[in-house]
Amino acid sequence: MASQVSDNHTITSVQTRKSILKAFKTKRPVFLWGPPGIGKSEVVAEIAEELKGVVVDLRMAQMEPTDIRGIPYFNKDNGKMDWAPPIDLPDEEFASKYPVVVLFLDEMNSAPPAVQAAGYQLILNRRVGKYFLPDNVVIVAAGNRDSDKGVTYRMPMPLANRFIHLEMRPDFTSWQQWAVNKGIHKDVVGYLSFAKQDIYDFDSKSSSRAFATPRSWCFVSDLLSDEDTDTDTQFNLIAGAVGEGLAVKFMAHRKIAGKMPEPSEILSGKVKDLSVKEISAMYALTIGMCYELKDAVQKKTSSKDFHVMAQNFFDYMMNNFETELVVMGAKIALKTYELPIEPTQLKNFDEFHKKYGKYIVEAGN
Repeated sequence: MASQVSDNHTITSVQTRKSILKAFKTKRPVFLWGPPGIGKSEVVAEIAEELKGVVVDLRMAQMEPTDIRGIPYFNKDNGKMDWAPPIDLPDEEFASKYPVVVLFLDEMNSAPPAVQAAGYQLILNRRVGKYFLPDNVVIVAAGNRDSDKGVTYRMPMPLANRFIHLEMRPDFTSWQQWAVNKGIHKDVVGYLSFAKQDIYDFDSKSSSRAFATPRSWCFVSDLLSDEDTDTDTQFNLIAGAVGEGLAVKFMAHRKIAGKMPEPSEILSGKVKDLSVKEISAMYALTIGMCYELKDAVQKKTSSKDFHVMAQNFFDYMMNNFETELVVMGAKIALKTYELPIEPTQLKNFDEFHKKYGKYIVEAGN
């Protein structure tokens, strides 16, 4: 079957976030399309967290029509048939506890047609039977495309027409911005900063069970947090997350990255030179230094000591790295993390700004 989104217009996770927030203001329901593992549910969860709200997550593929419509029963008080409202949908008492409630209808197009049909009235009219959605409830549905080898049913056009349709695509820049804010392991961010094409290698025609997605790289990051794991076991687990081919490449990267100096020793001024010139490892080292600077701010390091670290950070990058790496490190420190760096406190800032200032501005646009 062809993809439900016929014009193939795709957007990044950053653009998706902005679009969903705008749709929320008008209470228009959004259908979020995208291949597996791209981070659809994560975007929804982070938006709800930012708005200090909560997500009510309904897995539509596991539901029956009565889970939406409710169950009929005999009302002895009026002698008529009545409807018991569904317990999984948010009521007024629950919704009143939060500024916003996101009703997330996940796996929407994996639900049988009868379940999808039960959602018609709820999605467009914000009611079903005698049940009404509270005013602060917004609706987002999500599903994989028909071409992604998942279990899907063709969505009836009357239902499709009730949504604003957004299709996410893998985008390294958006993922990197998210990853450094979430503290994804520096070796993962460093490797993918060098090999951007490896962030996503899903092929619907492949028989491979494991493949790289933003989600599976997060699994790899989690696996690296346990330093007691032996190399063989670690390789097996990483291969099980992103596939054997990428696991070989990533483990080779880690082996070289392990020979790099510690970020803390660079920022303290103990190490000033770089003997290993492997580019992917240099990316990981840059990410590591950014993490150390952010950690210093969170630990409330004195302004004087922090600016010594920042001075060493810029010195080391300018003396050892090519322009692309210097710009990446500075962008993360200055724009993504918004670290409290005062230019007047850095002896090398004028030199840095003269050489790289225009690239930082261009990178932010």
